[in-house]
Amino acid sequence: MAKHLVVVESPAKAKTIEKMLGKGYTVQASYGHVRDLPKSKLGVEVEENFAPHYVIPTKVRKNVTKLKELAKKADLLYIATDEDREGEAIGWHIQKVLDMPPEKVRRVAFHEITKEAIDEAFAHPRQIDEHLVDAQQARRILDRLVGYKLSPLLWKKILRRLSAGRVQSVALRILAEREREIKSFNPEEYWKIGLNLSKASGPKFDTEVVLEEGKIANQEQADGLVAKIKEASVHKIIEVKKEERKRNPSAPFTTSTLQQAASTQLGFSVKKTMLIAQQLYEGIDVDGTGPKGLITYMRTDSTNLAESAVKAARAWIEKEFGKEYLPASANVYKTKKKGAQEAHEAIRPSYPDLTPEQVAGKLSDDHLKLYRLIWQRLMSSQMLPALIDTQEVRVDSNGVISRVNGAKVKFAGYAKVLTKWPFTETELPELNEGDELNLHNVEASQHFTEPPARYTEAALVKQMEKMGIGRPSTYAPTITTLITRGYVEREKRTLFPQDLGLQVNDFLVEHFPTIVDFDFTAKMEEDLDKIADGETDWVPVIRDFYNPFIYQIEKKDQELKSEKPADVETDEKCPLCESTLLIKAGRFGKFKACSNFPTCKYTASMEEEGGEKPKDDKTGQPCPTCGIGVLTLKRGRFGNFYGCSKYPECKHVENIKKENDIEMKCPKCKEGDVVTKRTKRGKVFWGCNKYPDCDFASWEEPVVDKCPSCGGFMNKPAKKGYPVCTECGFEDKDVKA
Repeated sequence: MAKHLVVVESPAKAKTIEKMLGKGYTVQASYGHVRDLPKSKLGVEVEENFAPHYVIPTKVRKNVTKLKELAKKADLLYIATDEDREGEAIGWHIQKVLDMPPEKVRRVAFHEITKEAIDEAFAHPRQIDEHLVDAQQARRILDRLVGYKLSPLLWKKILRRLSAGRVQSVALRILAEREREIKSFNPEEYWKIGLNLSKASGPKFDTEVVLEEGKIANQEQADGLVAKIKEASVHKIIEVKKEERKRNPSAPFTTSTLQQAASTQLGFSVKKTMLIAQQLYEGIDVDGTGPKGLITYMRTDSTNLAESAVKAARAWIEKEFGKEYLPASANVYKTKKKGAQEAHEAIRPSYPDLTPEQVAGKLSDDHLKLYRLIWQRLMSSQMLPALIDTQEVRVDSNGVISRVNGAKVKFAGYAKVLTKWPFTETELPELNEGDELNLHNVEASQHFTEPPARYTEAALVKQMEKMGIGRPSTYAPTITTLITRGYVEREKRTLFPQDLGLQVNDFLVEHFPTIVDFDFTAKMEEDLDKIADGETDWVPVIRDFYNPFIYQIEKKDQELKSEKPADVETDEKCPLCESTLLIKAGRFGKFKACSNFPTCKYTASMEEEGGEKPKDDKTGQPCPTCGIGVLTLKRGRFGNFYGCSKYPECKHVENIKKENDIEMKCPKCKEGDVVTKRTKRGKVFWGCNKYPDCDFASWEEPVVDKCPSCGGFMNKPAKKGYPVCTECGFEDKDVKA
């Protein structure tokens, strides 16, 4: 029997596919990229047509060795990486690393991990698409050139360890401009006047005054209108407009619309949405027969649906709701987004007839919520529109016109399948033109115009897509990078630009306007699309960008003086040497430091409002170590903590859990909590609060979720910014390099 080696990115995907292929196939995970640009240097030979210098990262060398051993024994190598540009590039790197002759290499691609799709893909393999590889390679080189050439300039002129990125910096500008718009916003006064009316016999209803010239400007105008209304001898309906309106279903999900819907309806972050979607795509055991891919590929900008999926959806709709909810022919959606890959599919259930109720007991709450959202979107997209009976009623009160709108669902249509009713109904009594009404109350209220809202993650993704900035695979990692760098803070779902982020943005806008220009960045995405389509070569695209870019870098390096934030002197004294304390700006915000540095290295965080040192506060709880003293709130170099009041006789201390601490049990002892700690030199690490009874410690940030592949402990290395399993090496594919 022939021996075939199949290489995919993740072990979860490998398990699912190996089960479907059966004997004769060995399916092995590459754990993501097997080659990449080196971290220690640029890795791009600018003078040699931007030739990239690839290396095998240390973390995957052991796995690459295993792949090479398996490849030697294989008759054929099947590359089954994801069907997008990055998946194509990963496959190309795998072929190069394994040094397999082209005649022994097959590329298989599929939108879903089902038996039918896998069999079809393996029955019709193709070669690696060099154009897709070139497009991804060009993106990687562009991003490397921007990051490695522009970031050091930020270090010199503002603050060390800052970063700039081709898409990241444009996204930051979107947030910064909205923040400045909010800060400069001047609220304007306006008034509303509401009337409470009814027919002689009938329920009451409310109307609101409308003016042809716009809003009611001030109280004087409002009082005048109220007086006129009260003086009216009759309140008469002068117009009743009735209309039947259609509400069409939404198109099937793309990456962007899924992220937006999951944010607004489920409260998921963009990163969480993609992580869960990845796991649903790669396979979960829902029937005891092994992992099964539940949704199609989750990185797509197409709203296209496979004919088989449409047929299955229509069959389910007719069976469940009847023909009256089914259009005569299938609804077809065309993506309006420029550059969308219509050959790809939208995000949909792999098995349309597998309802959320059927898998409810087999999925976690979050997996089920996202699966239900995707499943309902597919079904609703293939149903008839909803019909809404609307009416607009206008009332004349002594020349003052007020209005009320009513709406009632006549036919639910696509909404029949949704969990949450998407319409707001306002039912009015029977009202006709010429009816005279009784006035029960009239009231004026003062209001002020509101500034535009800050972007949520969902709104930022929508804006980036609208502007043509980034692609489906880049939205989540872009937002994650902004947060990781300290440029932006996320509170619930809202993104708040920080002082450091605003300063970096201002620097880039002033000195590198092209880099953060919306149209320029969108044009660059179009150029990458042209490379992928084989319409242009990648080297001229890079050269046209790089030559003016590096000229500007060198010019600004000579011209600009440092814009590092100035230290602010305080009236406080250093508790160690009595020198004056200064307020300094660091990568993670402001902090206090001794002016006698480096002789004195005292520092203190400024977490407390005003940076004041709190007084020791006894909690009344006995010390668990000595039983004599009581736990007391104390202030240390790196923030507050609880210590024994009998110090130095008893040196018991307890960390105070902060809002950003990880809510997870210690992976070692299973009893303590994981808390943030610092070494004597101030380096952050994570450890168990049961120390010294438990010695768990990690330099990398622990991740609450267990590895989806082996169930092991995962952490998030700072240099990567995404979770990695400490046991099997699985990498969270939601965040791609």
